[in-house]
Amino acid sequence: MSTLLEVKNLATQFKTEGGIVKAVDGVSYHLDEREIIGLVGESGCGKSVSQLSVMQLISSPGRIVGGEIIFEGKNLLEYEANGPEMRSIRGAKIAMIFQEPMTSLNPVLTIGRQLTETLELHLGMDAEAARKRAIELLGMVGIPSGENRINDYPHQFSGGMRQRVMIAMAISCNPKILIADEPTTALDVTTQAQLLELMKDMVDRFQASLIIVTHNLGVVARYAQRIYIMYAGRIVEAGTTKDIFAHPQHPYTMGLLKCIPRLDEEKGRKLVPIEGLPPNLINMKPICAFAPRCSAGSERCSKNPWPPLVHIGNQHYVGCFLNGEEKRSGTSAK
Repeated sequence: MSTLLEVKNLATQFKTEGGIVKAVDGVSYHLDEREIIGLVGESGCGKSVSQLSVMQLISSPGRIVGGEIIFEGKNLLEYEANGPEMRSIRGAKIAMIFQEPMTSLNPVLTIGRQLTETLELHLGMDAEAARKRAIELLGMVGIPSGENRINDYPHQFSGGMRQRVMIAMAISCNPKILIADEPTTALDVTTQAQLLELMKDMVDRFQASLIIVTHNLGVVARYAQRIYIMYAGRIVEAGTTKDIFAHPQHPYTMGLLKCIPRLDEEKGRKLVPIEGLPPNLINMKPICAFAPRCSAGSERCSKNPWPPLVHIGNQHYVGCFLNGEEKRSGTSAK
């Protein structure tokens, strides 16, 4: 499969009174055609900001300060954020399912108008054709009686139904890439499962690619082919889902896996939380940000620049001094 999206050394910063927040600090990843990848990490690690950067939806005081976002052979960062080129891509070729369906929909416009606006703008449909297509989309995402619900307002839908409307809006123009930013936030587990299966079905039906942004490792374990683990604005480990779950190499990845119950492990295993708190990203030192919370760290970790990702086999990469032969032999990195 060919590469559909390639992000290279993306850097996004926010200027605050306290200093510069490096929300995304040299992130690189790729997405192939008809592939599902997962971007995983704690809240505040830069997952959502990295995807908003792809869409060029970073508003002041934030700005993208470096990197490349290659889509269909073009660097999207060469386009103006509100220019015609970027507007023709955003929503039509790359669509985003935002984190909060409760606040992402306009409360003063009907569901129908919010769906038809995209169809009229990107596909050039007239009002009648757009309305007919909107009703079809509501049926696709499991909202019954679409011809009656299309004139309802967001507050007349439940949280799960609003998220279905968001999915309908995202797939309305048959985009090549779907970005799902914490798509199951604040939903019960049954609704979460239904929506995730729905998104996978939409990806298969439209032969699209999907980026799932989440802190839930269970979600990516079921749906993603590859996983990128983020911490403090950087990717610290990347690999196939099998590699990440069966052979985690970064202490942070290991810590995340110890925090969740697993059916493939012995009964009675205690869940072990990661001690400490995520770092303050304002004027952060260039050393490994996970060092203060790392049980396997050494003096080298707190004195040297953050290690880059190193290839350790197949599609597996890790950014840690304690990797490769040192990790397998159990010796300390000095």
